[in-house]
Amino acid sequence: MINKTARNAARKKRQQRTKDNLRGNSSTPRLNIFRSNSNIFAQIIDDEKAVTLVSASSIDQELKLPNGGNIEAATKVGELLAKRAKAAKIKEVVFDRAGYLYHGRVQALAEAARKNGLKF
Repeated sequence: MINKTARNAARKKRQQRTKDNLRGNSSTPRLNIFRSNSNIFAQIIDDEKAVTLVSASSIDQELKLPNGGNIEAATKVGELLAKRAKAAKIKEVVFDRAGYLYHGRVQALAEAARKNGLKF
């Protein structure tokens, strides 16, 4: 019998492999994404200081989303994150997709952030 590894455990392994090469610093912080079934979260992190500089999620009261687990919500979160990053004078980031495929909600969030002024 073949034991199948859990999907999230495999994602965590992929995330660790990419995180070893991606490091956010003061000049180019790391944009990290977490995707659950019902919501999406994004934060910009300075790894040198271990500080979250900017964050946005589909549960923010500012967005007032009825459903946080779809592509529309991810697009709104990307726009809000870029707006908050611009206010914090962050122009360029390193994109960390955290082991998720660059597809669907992750892609929508990234493209919305790019469209609103973040460079990565």
